[in-house]
Amino acid sequence: MRFSQILCAALLLITPTSLPALARPAPDSFADLADKLLPTVVNIATSQTLKPRARQDLPKLPPGSPLEDLFKNFTGPRDGQPRHVTSLGSGFIIDPSGYIVTNNHVIEDSDEITVTLNDGTELPAKLVGRDTKTDLALLKVSSSKPLPATHFGDSDKARIGDWVIAIGDPFGIGSTVTAGIVSARNRNINAGPYDDFIQTDAPINRGNSGGPLFNMDGDVIGINSQIFSPSGGSVGIGFAIPANLARDVVGQLRRFGAARRGWIGVRIQAVTPEIAESLGLGSTRGALIADVTAGGPAARAGLRNGDLVMTFDGKPVADDRALPRIVADTSIGKTVNVDLLRKGHKVSLRITVQKLEDDAKPDQPAGKAPPPKPKTALERLGLTLGPLDGAARAKFKIGASVKGVVVTSVDPSGAAAEKNVRAGDVIAEISGQAVSAPEQVTRRLDADVKAGKKVELFLISRDGNLTYVGLRLS
Repeated sequence: MRFSQILCAALLLITPTSLPALARPAPDSFADLADKLLPTVVNIATSQTLKPRARQDLPKLPPGSPLEDLFKNFTGPRDGQPRHVTSLGSGFIIDPSGYIVTNNHVIEDSDEITVTLNDGTELPAKLVGRDTKTDLALLKVSSSKPLPATHFGDSDKARIGDWVIAIGDPFGIGSTVTAGIVSARNRNINAGPYDDFIQTDAPINRGNSGGPLFNMDGDVIGINSQIFSPSGGSVGIGFAIPANLARDVVGQLRRFGAARRGWIGVRIQAVTPEIAESLGLGSTRGALIADVTAGGPAARAGLRNGDLVMTFDGKPVADDRALPRIVADTSIGKTVNVDLLRKGHKVSLRITVQKLEDDAKPDQPAGKAPPPKPKTALERLGLTLGPLDGAARAKFKIGASVKGVVVTSVDPSGAAAEKNVRAGDVIAEISGQAVSAPEQVTRRLDADVKAGKKVELFLISRDGNLTYVGLRLS
């Protein structure tokens, strides 16, 4: 059989299902998609009246003094009249009846909001609701005819490297289309407690805020919200709120005028390699419960400090950032299963999600500790301890309800300092055992070192908050 015949036979054996899924190739042009989507994107202009500040007494200056203009720059006009300031942003229509999504920071503190459609029509807008935690706002305009609208897509399907286009009104120059790719997913830029941004290199500049990030099917997969830029212009690092997060929030804004989030009353932290080793875990997956709010849903369900949450309502908890988002998106009043590890044993509990009230602390990560410095004994950990007596409580302002052993000083070069342990912190437990005297801490550490234990797990109280810290002994 000839080689060409063998090659043809081999090609016939390759079925479409045996080939890997290929990414969509770059389009020859974005023009058709832009024509379809441009009418759904709007410009948003806001105005705000700033009241004149109380003027301070200024030194009397001789007429015509060159310093007179300098003082004017700092004090404003002498007539004391209010000043009007304006800002520009973008948004997009999600309902032909006139509902428009934008960023909260675009319309925040505004007195008037004006929406300009792609055809130049200007319409006054009213604020339906806004959410500061996700930086989203919903507006409503009235029109004599149905407006062109777009819709949210599934942002979870957006892959790194997929083509996207951004439409908005950068610098107030008019509707502008830019293209790029999804550069990264699940970005945390410390903008809020539920950060999960899509990063893109599609050029985004001032004025693009609130505008949509589209995929190649014309679905909104993100709301352009932030840029990273030393100059204020695009350097190819922009961030968009995922559509799957925005969809639920916008729906609540439309229905209730405010976001309604689930809450269980926990403070969580990341599972560091040291903590994972001390708990006998094979990975750093999950969210560690560092504190449980008294009387909250988690406390009533039986969750405890030190529990490691692995799944919530059937959804896997990858890390400490995932759990707050999952809980927040859970329907209020819903009773769900929580799977966790407690002292090495699997435990399943039922918990009823409660509404996060304005005065309650949201379920949130406690933050990750810096890498440790390996040490082998109490003095090598860099800790000096003392009894939690009246003098210590007065010196470090420690409440009467706090129990344990107080840290009186920390060696800056020790492992404890590397984990941000401070003087005035109180050691409440070591590896699940309560301690009340410095000698107990010393004896426990010495015994664990002799037993070959490599990591010790401390429960530390600071300002009434409990946090687990894993310190390496060898």
